[in-house]
Amino acid sequence: MTICNKAKQNPKKVVFADANNLKMLKAAHFVVDQGIAQPILLGNRIEIEKLLEDNKLVLEGVPIIDIYRDVTDEKRQQFAQILFEKRKRKGLSYDEALEKMYNHDYFGCMMVETGEADAFISGFSRKYADTIRPAIHVIGTKKEFNHIAGMYIMLTQKGPLFLADTTVNSDPAPQVIADTTVLVANEVKRFKIEPRIAVLSYSNFGAFKGKGSPVRASEAVKILHQNYPDLIVDGEMQANYALNGALRQKKFPFTKLGDSDANVLIFPNLSSGNILYKVLQELGAAKALGPILLGMNKPIHVLQMESSVREIANLVAVAVVDAQEAEKK
Repeated sequence: MTICNKAKQNPKKVVFADANNLKMLKAAHFVVDQGIAQPILLGNRIEIEKLLEDNKLVLEGVPIIDIYRDVTDEKRQQFAQILFEKRKRKGLSYDEALEKMYNHDYFGCMMVETGEADAFISGFSRKYADTIRPAIHVIGTKKEFNHIAGMYIMLTQKGPLFLADTTVNSDPAPQVIADTTVLVANEVKRFKIEPRIAVLSYSNFGAFKGKGSPVRASEAVKILHQNYPDLIVDGEMQANYALNGALRQKKFPFTKLGDSDANVLIFPNLSSGNILYKVLQELGAAKALGPILLGMNKPIHVLQMESSVREIANLVAVAVVDAQEAEKK
């Protein structure tokens, strides 16, 4: 079952930040038309209504929230108090919390936190890090990991390939690489796919004796083998050995992957993961689905800046499926 089809089974309320943008509105129209989600639009009401009229888009029954005009003082104070309680011992005053309720990212995340919405999509017009920060402050990370990671699904001719970390952690320590691997493995299993994971570097299985990414990758694999013995993961290894199981089996027959091609690639740093997915995408070698933000307490997803309508709609579908899974728990 595709992600979109699964989303259609139980559409959820998804808050769209940056809704006074035509691409966001087209994506909202698409997910309504396809029965994927129930959008809630955050943005300047006058601008949104004009864009809808000028482009002959009909979003009947879709709520528009202009946080400067439509939100009552009582609602803003309620949200500010919740944020203040979360951050008062981290240097945030109540007045600062109240001011942040004029920020779409803080307000939208607070709608999810309080149950007024099921998921939140943002990031179209702002830097990735600037959008993640409010989500961490309001929603928080899962306690068992206490960190987040970004994953892309690359739809290739050989099937889906899951890449991480592609958006968040710059130079992760071994434990962070290990935690990212577990987060990704859990996500892959949700797609009814068995994760076969390669932790990548430019060295194979301890061949490099210095310092740097090969050592961090190797240490991460040791942690995973010790704490998650049933997980099919190995490394560190070069990308060609990860993706060519027959070649790996001939050269390194001892790996937990056997002769299987890896379908999950874990990168030793952000640069390598981000570069690879963008190269694959721009060359047309694979279609990209994501980024999927892993490790948050509730469904929050951050777009790459200037995403296409299709990319926005796909991420909305992912957010809906996340919300469905959260509801089960």
